[in-house]
Amino acid sequence: MTHLLSRRTATALGLSALAGTALAACVPGEGSENIAAGSAEGAGEWSTDSLTVDWATYNPLSLVVRDQRLIEDALGESVTVEWVQSAGSNKANEFLRSGSADIASTAGSAALLARANDTPLKVIDIYSQPEWSALVVPADSDITGPGDLAGRSVAATPGTDPYFFLVQALGEAGLSIDDVELQPLQHADGRSALEGGSVEAWAGLDPIMAAAEVESGAQLVYRNVDFNTYGFLNTTEAFLEDHADVVQVVVDAYETARTWALENLEETAQLLADAAGIDLEVATTVITERSNLDVSGVPGEDQLAVLEAISPMLSDSGDVAGGAEAVEKARAEILHADFATAAVASQ
Repeated sequence: MTHLLSRRTATALGLSALAGTALAACVPGEGSENIAAGSAEGAGEWSTDSLTVDWATYNPLSLVVRDQRLIEDALGESVTVEWVQSAGSNKANEFLRSGSADIASTAGSAALLARANDTPLKVIDIYSQPEWSALVVPADSDITGPGDLAGRSVAATPGTDPYFFLVQALGEAGLSIDDVELQPLQHADGRSALEGGSVEAWAGLDPIMAAAEVESGAQLVYRNVDFNTYGFLNTTEAFLEDHADVVQVVVDAYETARTWALENLEETAQLLADAAGIDLEVATTVITERSNLDVSGVPGEDQLAVLEAISPMLSDSGDVAGGAEAVEKARAEILHADFATAAVASQ
């Protein structure tokens, strides 16, 4: 399979993306001039000389893109590509807010929360439809479901899908987050706290969760695929406006990686095992049973439906200063499908 993307193709697709109505504030400027220059000169400059992209063990396609150097090969030597690891969606959002990353991957719930709290991010691609969250307890626990969590200590990472999974699971049992003793820990620390006995339950995230099952006998006592939101690839409005040509290259690389991953599930699992430091058996479970990569990369109605379902929870959580109005506005503005539409069409 040829992984290289021509500059002419990438820049043309970038111009198409810029023309989309989803980003009303986007106007021609230096970015579009650079795109035109690059197209005219064939081997001309890209609109930036550096790009920082995240990789994450919860985002298998990022591992493929990084391993195969799809972005580096497409951009060539004139653009320096740096990779940073996101330990969770909350960290990915921090990268985008601070400018430490130009493009980063989160769960859908985390992207909506960030947008509602004035992080000007846009969803440019969908990398998976995972079942990556569940309620996890030790092997000898007497907890059998969310109804048993009242008054118990529970680890979760605020601002991420496992946290929102926990909130929804508690709601199913007639409880709220205030009914538990929440321990706000990063995902890996949540597993350590569970195994060390300092918490009684953990809202887990794969592949860490799957490793806990195999290595320490942890039990998933509550699962609900509908409480897991999609995997979103995001950038900021400013980067999208100024560097549409480079954004298109990244999205093209993701769609190339998706095609390869679906045809090479074993190799994809090995990449995950290596990146996460877990057994291949565990990684295979995550890739083949809990990571649906065979979904459209184009952000659209399916994702909006999921975001609409969790919006009341976000509005009522106190985590969004503007409440329901801010959440609704964020949901209406968050998707930018043009790059993924062009990338899918070119596959």
